[in-house]
Amino acid sequence: MASALALAGCGSSDGGETPTTGGSDGDTTETTDATDDGEAAGGEEGGSDAIISVNGTEPQKPLIPAATSEVGGGKVVDALFEGLIYYDAEGLSHMGVATSIEALNDEKTEWEIKLRDDAVFSDGTPVLAHNFVDAWNYAANIDNALDGQYFFYPIEGWSEEEPVTEMSGLAVVDDYTFTVKATPDFPDRLGYSAFYPLPDVAFEDMDAYGQDPIGNGSYKMDGPGAWKHDVEINLVKNDTYVGDRVAQNGGLHVVIYAGLDAAYTDVLAGNLDILDQIPEASLALFEDEFPGRSVNQTGMLITTLTISTNLEHFGMDDEGIKRRQALSMAIDRDEITDVIFKGTNLPSKDFTSSAVAGYTDSLAGNEVLEFNPEKAKELWAEADAISPYSGTLEIATNTDGPHLIWVEALANQLANTLEISTAPKSYPTFAAFLEDREADVVGGAFRAGWQADYPGMYNFLAPLYATNASSNHGFYSNAEFDQLLDDASRADSQDVAIEKLQAAQEILLQELPSIPLWNQATTGAWAEGVDNVEFGWNSVPLFYEITKN
Repeated sequence: MASALALAGCGSSDGGETPTTGGSDGDTTETTDATDDGEAAGGEEGGSDAIISVNGTEPQKPLIPAATSEVGGGKVVDALFEGLIYYDAEGLSHMGVATSIEALNDEKTEWEIKLRDDAVFSDGTPVLAHNFVDAWNYAANIDNALDGQYFFYPIEGWSEEEPVTEMSGLAVVDDYTFTVKATPDFPDRLGYSAFYPLPDVAFEDMDAYGQDPIGNGSYKMDGPGAWKHDVEINLVKNDTYVGDRVAQNGGLHVVIYAGLDAAYTDVLAGNLDILDQIPEASLALFEDEFPGRSVNQTGMLITTLTISTNLEHFGMDDEGIKRRQALSMAIDRDEITDVIFKGTNLPSKDFTSSAVAGYTDSLAGNEVLEFNPEKAKELWAEADAISPYSGTLEIATNTDGPHLIWVEALANQLANTLEISTAPKSYPTFAAFLEDREADVVGGAFRAGWQADYPGMYNFLAPLYATNASSNHGFYSNAEFDQLLDDASRADSQDVAIEKLQAAQEILLQELPSIPLWNQATTGAWAEGVDNVEFGWNSVPLFYEITKN
């Protein structure tokens, strides 16, 4: 049944970080027909032994839940693990390993979490309270340098300045109960992978564990060597899984592609079962080529153009902000979304998705997201008067995803409107692209995107723009913005939280640490003989539901 979690603060049950791979970097809600009693699909034993093949990209990091912050790895981690809660296709939360998550005080700053007593890891060991507490403490410790470290800031005792081996806000009560001292919005994010449990064996050799993880989800790794780097990852049905999402197929074969065009050809020929993003060159044709076997709907994904605040001429000073605003107003989003994306993507009006609760297209300052070539030239000239800009502005992207076509178009728009030199910069893999972004050595603007980790406006803002946040690849910092995020996290109602988050976005619209481009659509297709395909709020197929003749 859908859980009765009080969705206070930023959370939402209406739809949907994680930089994505060949698709976006982490981003309106897909709806699904509910069963009469509201139970999640896939809870019955059955299905077939057929293996479902799906496109993927090489994970950037080992398959440790809190280390994974991009879709290539996230797709696999989410199949291997189950958290305290999970989100259905509509973004509604359901109990996973938890049986209850209850506030212990009126302020909702202390929580008691009770677990089911029959959940086990795929090696047969039980999933106990300490498996969550130990995993969270490990992930939150800055010495372990995991991408998910920032997600634990709501818990008392978290620190981004010094190593903390045990957060004071976590306490094991018994094998199936633990308590958490945290912010009121804390439960909203518990379906995200950073909050998955880890078995005791993981801590014996975390590096080795990340290559062949043992999880508690619908699937498990298909033995040693299941992950053949840059080639494939093989998962099989986890027969020890006891939750609502029992796999209706025999497993997943994640095929790692160098580009989506080859994946599209394979699914068209029946050599690939599921393609979860359509390349731009095929957007005009795919619904006809896959009659009754495709999806085209608004997704909880966004695409942005990001520039490091450490890049010369683009800092958070008067010159840099004028240049960022000029770039934004030199982009004709309508032209690119109509011509290249065939109307599947929608021009951005804010920094989130139009599917998320609290979305509005009327934020103060969002005229900076409208095409205005005259104003763009004026602002660029004003910036040049402060410090002249010369050279070529590169726009970087990975080529194992479907982005180069629009990056080239956007570069041409900037060159033509601002009369500057621009050029695309290509990375062969998303993993290599992310490495340079994290190291702040891209050297120009770069494509970025966001596929939401959990359904809530907060998730589109904090991981990307909060000071020192995990996916803040623009290295942005603004104390007023950070305070509004904190206020939203501690708000006693969703309305108050949304008010704070909208105010935070208005700061972003002034400074543009990244430039919102468009809401990315959920597009996908599947081969003949593949059935029960449903794409979720986060644009990822619900793999456990899929069947195949």
